Amino acid sequence: MRMPARQRCHAALAGLVTLATAAVLSVATGAAATAADTWNEVGSDRADPLTESQGLTSVEVPAGSANRYTGIGTIPADVSSRGWNHVGDPDASYNGYYIEPYQSDSGGSKMFRVQAPGGGWSEYVHTLSAGEALNNSFVTVSPSGSWMVSGEYGTMSRLLVFPTPGVNPSTSPSANLPQASTINLDHAVRDVQGCDFVTATQLLCSSDDPAGTLFGITKPLLQIDLSGEPGGSDVSGHVTALRQLPLRSSCSGTFEAEGIDYDRRTGTLRVIVVSPGFCVLTDSKTYRFTRS
Repeated sequence: MRMPARQRCHAALAGLVTLATAAVLSVATGAAATAADTWNEVGSDRADPLTESQGLTSVEVPAGSANRYTGIGTIPADVSSRGWNHVGDPDASYNGYYIEPYQSDSGGSKMFRVQAPGGGWSEYVHTLSAGEALNNSFVTVSPSGSWMVSGEYGTMSRLLVFPTPGVNPSTSPSANLPQASTINLDHAVRDVQGCDFVTATQLLCSSDDPAGTLFGITKPLLQIDLSGEPGGSDVSGHVTALRQLPLRSSCSGTFEAEGIDYDRRTGTLRVIVVSPGFCVLTDSKTYRFTRS
């Protein structure tokens, strides 16, 4: 039976109201899901191309320690001679363990070089899992200290979780360092050079993405909100692009976004951006940001 005109009108209006309400709720929900902080540039320091061009970390133990950096010039000769010729973005646990990620040009393993609070060094080797890339771009230690997140270069939809070498009692320099779990990302990321924990369930990451097709900007600063603290079980990560990293130089060409560090004591975020061409020697920078 055909509905009277007035009833048809009321039904149509009710449908429009329902659709509008759903749209508003959808927008509100989406805004809440992607809510993120704003990080404003507050200064910069020159980054030495040999010793400060790969990564950096703030060190809390012992008190008063200087920030630490990595670059091709910081790789010890005996480490390089054994094939570990690339160092990535390091991190330090809150109780004083300093960790550097290493890779070689070929082979089936990665290496994590650890300095204990007492000053001694040890090496932990990880045999690649099936499908795992050789790249060892960065490490970041969870606030609890027991777990460490690492990343692979290229276009990826995951981050890797390991027991923190030297801190987690399950680890030993004489045994393979196993992958414990995975952070499954809801949005692909490209060429992540570094990540650092801001809270137990939030990471900030520097991406060297040259294409800009994933988020609409090249070289983005990314925020990854985790569904739970990383550990022995997989968690998910919601990815948000916050802003483009500064790309300023006297030279034109391709910049390279490198390592990242968040210092919880001051609330300062620092990111290395290497300048193109000859200017890699003159105006590469470590940029400083604060949150608003």
